[in-house]
Amino acid sequence: MRYSNLLRVALRALVRNKLRAALTMLGIIIGVGSVIAMLSIGQGSKKKIRDQMSAMGTNMIIIWPNYQRRGGVNLGYSASMVLKLSDIDALKNEASDLSAVSPEVRQGVQVIFGNMNDQTTVYGINREYLSIKKLEISDGRMFTDSEIRGLAKVCLLGRTVVQNLFGPNEDPVGAEIRIRDLPFQVIGVLKPKGDNAMGMDQDDIILAPYTSVMRRLETIDYVNAIYGSAVSESKSAAAISQVQDILRRLHKIKKGEDDDFRIRSQSELIQTVSSISDVMTYLLGSIAGISLLVGGIGIMNIMFVSVTERTREIGLRMSIGGRSRDILRQFLVESMVLSLLGGATGVLFGMIVADIAGSILKNPVIITSQSVVLAFVVCFAIGVFFGWYPARRAAGLNPIDALRYE
Repeated sequence: MRYSNLLRVALRALVRNKLRAALTMLGIIIGVGSVIAMLSIGQGSKKKIRDQMSAMGTNMIIIWPNYQRRGGVNLGYSASMVLKLSDIDALKNEASDLSAVSPEVRQGVQVIFGNMNDQTTVYGINREYLSIKKLEISDGRMFTDSEIRGLAKVCLLGRTVVQNLFGPNEDPVGAEIRIRDLPFQVIGVLKPKGDNAMGMDQDDIILAPYTSVMRRLETIDYVNAIYGSAVSESKSAAAISQVQDILRRLHKIKKGEDDDFRIRSQSELIQTVSSISDVMTYLLGSIAGISLLVGGIGIMNIMFVSVTERTREIGLRMSIGGRSRDILRQFLVESMVLSLLGGATGVLFGMIVADIAGSILKNPVIITSQSVVLAFVVCFAIGVFFGWYPARRAAGLNPIDALRYE
């Protein structure tokens, strides 16, 4: 029997039992739809995270103190005071693959303007920090090198701090705020950047000269981190190697000893976050795929019912010359049609669900051709796998016994 005839017979059998066929396909529809939706939302989230982190500069390099231990107790990196201003000077002078270097001294503070106050974080930096982290000024100006040397009490505000202290429509440039009871003049406002990939508000910050934060606010002689920018993304690895060699020499770390600092590039962080996102996406997709297994079992069950109902039909076909392989193909094609129709409907269902979820979560949704092709391949495999045994059972019936079946 030709496959066109087999397909026609299969479609007629499904049309005769529309409700049963629809309920059987429901498991496949839900399974495929769930997988498509999960993969689409996961891919969209991954792209959003990559774009947010890339906006900070793919050639950015971050140097942190390494974790410190005392008496077998891990004190974390914040207990370390290994990074000094002399390290920054050496990196500027010796690291040829770095285009910019800046210290970062950060501290949670309370800021006050008039009768308004806010809890935020002040960052002590130099002028190169803006270019390294891709920050821009919307109003006002950046502090000068002479203001840095003179420990000037000037600062720039993020948009969230402006709204909390001054209101959404006020211009704070020129105003005086108090940081830990010290007066600081606002000389600029940063362009808003929104939340980062970790959900942290990037506009809830105050930028001030690192000298002012270190001497006036903190009274320390070390920095919390060093930010650098490689001359290009392709030079990031070479820049990291240079930084490691310079800092090991300055910190008098002997060969074989662990570094007392950690170096990470932005591209490494992007890859790490992307790999975590991939794992979560595929994990959720796999969990959603369990319903495909349930749908396949439903197809097998309904095919057994169909074989039982049509036993006399099978005997009649065999008695007029139908071969076992024709009967096998007939029921196998019917199983695959059932599965593929459910898969096609499931893909459309998954696209709709993903689009709605993306609108609610305000996340982009990416439906890849690979996920759609994979869905159809899986549905085809389910149709063959779960339809084979019922079809084989139908093909193995004895024609005489089948004709006598009531």
